[in-house]
Amino acid sequence: MNTIDLILLNFNEVRRRSIKLWTSIPQDLLNWRPDDKAMSCIEMIRHVLESEYYYHQALKNKGSVPEFESPFEKQPFSTIDAELIFAEPFRNQFIETIKSFSIEDLKNIKIDRSDVGYIRDLGDMLLRIAYHESVHTGQLLDYLRTAKVKIPNIWD
Repeated sequence: MNTIDLILLNFNEVRRRSIKLWTSIPQDLLNWRPDDKAMSCIEMIRHVLESEYYYHQALKNKGSVPEFESPFEKQPFSTIDAELIFAEPFRNQFIETIKSFSIEDLKNIKIDRSDVGYIRDLGDMLLRIAYHESVHTGQLLDYLRTAKVKIPNIWD
């Protein structure tokens, strides 16, 4: 297994565990939020899916995307399944882009997001993208605990 394979394994495992959590949220709690300033459950899931789309554009651009147009903006919130179905082609394109990188690319390609405070090697950036989703999975675990919803075992 090479470095690209490990990065793909990490992305697939993070998403598998996220989906396990997301699909455990009762439909009547999708709009629940712990306070007025927090994202709701469905908003956070949308944020994760839309952010991955943005990050994919940033990878292709080798930096921030100043005039970002999101295909998610006009999508009404509905169900977790609807979110996943809508995001699936974008996810597949993202994974194919990762597969197209060489091990050398991970160190040699720079992703310039100096507008938000950093320039990172591609490998570092890919790990940050997966970490972003993981952080929000942790937040949703806390949401569900607070809402007294049974938590699925994502540590299988």
